[in-house]
Amino acid sequence: MTSTAKKAGILLPISALPTTSGIGDFGESAYEFIDLIKKGGFKVWQILPLNPLGYGNSPYQPYSSKAFDEIYISLNDLLKRGLIKKIKPYRKSNTIGYERVRSYKELYFREAFLNFDRKNKAFRAFIRQDWVYEYAVFKTFKKHNQNKCWNEWPLEYKNWIIDHRLDLTDYENEIYYEVFLQFILYEEWQKLKHYANRKGIMILGDIPIYVGIDSLDVWSYQEGFLLDSDGKATSVAGVPPDYYSANGQRWGNPLYDWEKIKEDGFNFWLDRLYYVSKLYDIVRIDHFRAFDTYYKIPASSEDARVGTWEFAPGYELFDTLFDTYPEIKIVAEDLGDLRAEVGILRDHYDLMGMRVIEFSFDFDLKSGEKENQVVYTATHDGETLRSWFQRKDAKFKRKVYKYFKNFPYDNTLDNFIYYAFASTSALAIIPFFDLLHLDDKARINTPGTIGSPNWEYRLKSFEGLKKELVKYKKMLKMTRRA
Repeated sequence: MTSTAKKAGILLPISALPTTSGIGDFGESAYEFIDLIKKGGFKVWQILPLNPLGYGNSPYQPYSSKAFDEIYISLNDLLKRGLIKKIKPYRKSNTIGYERVRSYKELYFREAFLNFDRKNKAFRAFIRQDWVYEYAVFKTFKKHNQNKCWNEWPLEYKNWIIDHRLDLTDYENEIYYEVFLQFILYEEWQKLKHYANRKGIMILGDIPIYVGIDSLDVWSYQEGFLLDSDGKATSVAGVPPDYYSANGQRWGNPLYDWEKIKEDGFNFWLDRLYYVSKLYDIVRIDHFRAFDTYYKIPASSEDARVGTWEFAPGYELFDTLFDTYPEIKIVAEDLGDLRAEVGILRDHYDLMGMRVIEFSFDFDLKSGEKENQVVYTATHDGETLRSWFQRKDAKFKRKVYKYFKNFPYDNTLDNFIYYAFASTSALAIIPFFDLLHLDDKARINTPGTIGSPNWEYRLKSFEGLKKELVKYKKMLKMTRRA
């Protein structure tokens, strides 16, 4: 992953793009953003997972590791395709009301589906992918069963994935509707990614290491997870008490049965990573440390204070992966208090790691730096740089002012960003909220909390970013990243 040319990127979730439909999507504002960052000298756009949002609207509790969330469909694209007649703009807001947006877009999706030709050759080819049809059945069954988790469905629905006995005739139209949504999403995304690549912009995608219990992945591969006979998780994922939470974080995702996955030749992971490598140019794997050791919490525990660290077959998995797909580019999220073996595993495969200035700033530009890593001012789980610095005590601030005395900017936040760009890291990525000097009102997520305002912030327009990019283009040239 190392490169002689240093690059810079921007972290901006698709959902945070400014649109007239209540949430960012794969439409016109995404193309405009690509044009803006291209002009500003940036080479990478990092996004968050695009999978169907699960519990708490979190992209890290997805209903599928391959499907997209239909909320990202561009209504303007449907209009251009002639599938809908007109669009009534959604009310302006810089926060996302997920349920309202879904209700608003659903009407247009239904109209588009009625006008869509199911005999379309590309559509017929798309549906032949096993996961596509199975996901459509999964979503259809969820709707039919009051959106309950698959392990709470009546047996004839719950067991369809195993025996295919339930007659799907009565559900055929709804199944095709779900396939249609995924087809539109896939086409829109491929068109957008192709545009970005032609402009010299790489897409850095993000995948959670775990999937949600209420997902096609678990339903279709139950033997690959630690479940009881009813399909309920016996142990769940999380992390012990740390910087973010005194009780730790109980994520609730079912843990992998690594022995079974290994027995199956790691096909679950090979298939998953190969698929996403075709969607993104670089894949960031969240919570990489769980390939070395993972935290096992009894499902009966209410929090993460009780749990044990268990070993995972990381070397065997990555040996198999890179023997099969040697071109996959991976960024390992290796943050936190880790044992040394995690870094050894990362470096054994020459994977890019991460450094976050909010966690590691120590008044030495070269301290902790290396080329094969991504440096950030903050992450999607952290405070914005502005709020982080405001919270620091007077002694720390005086020391920072002194350290930045010979830096080129009067504004401390700009000097922190310059500090990131001036590092030796091959890639420097700045979250949009730090480029705009926003406070924690623009924070994306607070770990250990669920629901509003997590995942809800979005830009009203690109006007502020357009002004700031002039300054950052000069900064990139000064640090030889443009």
